[in-house]
Amino acid sequence: MREDGRRYNTRFLVTAIGVLSAATMPRIPGAESFRGQSYHTHYWPKEPVKFEGKRVAVIGTGATGIQTITEVAKTAGQLTVFQRTPQWAAPLHNAKITADEMRHIRSRYTEIFARCQETYGCFIHSTDPRSTFEVTPEEREAFWEKLYNEPGFGIWMGNFRDILVDREANALISDFVARKIRQRVKDPGVAEKLIPKNHGFGTRRVPLESGYFEVYNQPNVKLVDINETPIERITPAGIKTSDGEYEFDIIIYATGFDAITGAFDRIDIRGVNGVSLKDKWNDGPQTFLGILVDGFPNLLMVMGPHAGLGNFPRAVEYTADWVTRLIRFARDRDLSRIEATPAGAVAWTDHVIASSEGLLFTEVDSWMTGINRNVEGKQVRRIMRYSGGHPKFRERCEAVVADGYRELSLA
Repeated sequence: MREDGRRYNTRFLVTAIGVLSAATMPRIPGAESFRGQSYHTHYWPKEPVKFEGKRVAVIGTGATGIQTITEVAKTAGQLTVFQRTPQWAAPLHNAKITADEMRHIRSRYTEIFARCQETYGCFIHSTDPRSTFEVTPEEREAFWEKLYNEPGFGIWMGNFRDILVDREANALISDFVARKIRQRVKDPGVAEKLIPKNHGFGTRRVPLESGYFEVYNQPNVKLVDINETPIERITPAGIKTSDGEYEFDIIIYATGFDAITGAFDRIDIRGVNGVSLKDKWNDGPQTFLGILVDGFPNLLMVMGPHAGLGNFPRAVEYTADWVTRLIRFARDRDLSRIEATPAGAVAWTDHVIASSEGLLFTEVDSWMTGINRNVEGKQVRRIMRYSGGHPKFRERCEAVVADGYRELSLA
């Protein structure tokens, strides 16, 4: 049922509501009192926002914040960045594509898409089979320089095979990227504030940037570390921290999303006997393949919790195709009910948790581990994604199909 009271009936309900689509505001009092302009990046207005000569605040330095800060700094009279958690960002190296280059890329679509199907994260990058310690320090440094200066996620998804599981290896790549930040930021004190201290490189999603760190060399940009001087409240004139009040014309909230389960939580989804999906997932999501939930017949999720995440277009298209095949299977056999079994959901959830063991990201607060300090009740670490890689995810999904979906409850 819609908010306006309209009702719709359907045999199957397919959710395609996104992994990062439920925007969150920070838990800071007084936001409604601000007299200037304010925007959450997710709800950016269609009409242009002018920053020339304006005093602008950006709260948040995640992937969206980094993009926003880089753009706003070009024209703002004064930009103040309020940072809680610095990020291990790496250069995007975007460039204009000539007509000849585009023709060449299009001629290779089949090859490129096939390559994406082979790799762990559905990117063109594949993990280097070598260990960080199988090469000399000079070879290691040269390899990292090459990755750092190439476009895309290569430095994260195409790095040595042990940087996300071995603490010493991760410390070395983290030190490499930290040195890059120090080289790019002129003020040593600011550079240190921009270097993460509470997580290693790649253990959270790595934002890609275009000149982000150089922004802090501009005289119109100031960095405020809210771990040192916390924000106390939003005031009518601006933002009050523990060491004073800043006045602003515009406040931008780059405070991210209630990831993965957040969009589901905002819909009152009810299953058998009126049980709500939010209540069922209160102690963490439990699914079968990230697509079905026991007790919620005919609910099919595209990119639900515990699905095979990665390069989203490639990952989404596979799940959408799998769901389509299942619906066609049910239609052709005049089935009216499709549901995961409790045993199947428990087994898949246990497998998801087991697949993450040994990965350093499981020790870090991030949306991939279910932590969101902006959302009440999202402070307990839980595994939210399947970490076995997309080829293994597809292999498991195809085994269900090959067995005639007998692992599901069908009627």
